[in-house]
Amino acid sequence: MPNVTITVKDDEPFLIKGDISIVDAEGKEIETDASAIALCRCGASSTQPFCNGTHKKIGFESKVRAS
Repeated sequence: MPNVTITVKDDEPFLIKGDISIVDAEGKEIETDASAIALCRCGASSTQPFCNGTHKKIGFESKVRAS
């Protein structure tokens, strides 16, 4: 089983580290050769599904806590 870590920080993108692949709704792989990527949470990135920092400009807020 591949080792993958997803880190959730306040008001920030999801940080994914490990051996990952990203597949779109049609089953096609989205190319990335990075061992760590940031996925957009705010929905406003122009480089979806990746974060481009727009969350800072629009004041995105999210505080996720384990229950």
